[in-house]
Amino acid sequence: MSRIAASAGDACVRAARPGDAPLLAAWNAAMAWETERKRLDPDVLARGVAAIFEQPARGHYFVAECVDADGTAHPAGCLLVTHEWSDWRCGDWWWIQSVYVVPECRRRGVYRALHEHIRNLARATPHVCGLRLYVEKANGDAQRTYATQGMADAGYFMFVEEFASR
Repeated sequence: MSRIAASAGDACVRAARPGDAPLLAAWNAAMAWETERKRLDPDVLARGVAAIFEQPARGHYFVAECVDADGTAHPAGCLLVTHEWSDWRCGDWWWIQSVYVVPECRRRGVYRALHEHIRNLARATPHVCGLRLYVEKANGDAQRTYATQGMADAGYFMFVEEFASR
């Protein structure tokens, strides 16, 4: 586990485990509602989270835990890393997705710990060419958070053609 000082204790980052799936699904639902006012179908979401554990080539979840003064750890946030092949760079972009930090743990270094953990893993992994993420245009707080971690606006618009949930 990576350990980093946070203002209210330590934030530890670990690979998510299958037993974390219900919490990850709940956090994804909370993030979708908070950032986009979207209600996600709980069954589809549960299957989507479970699919990451069933087929690890799809990506990996990471969980940050805050450690209280008494040594008790409690989940404080998460993110998902997925992969995109870049023929231009002959390497993989790691996409940071499904970022969530519980409200009472925000501004305490939880996302910083997650980001630094992922950055260190990516730099240590051959053929990873960088980190990417997308953020809602109106989510200024998240944009500032990502900028403080050294990320910059890539200058792209994102287009989508969405199909019905399966």
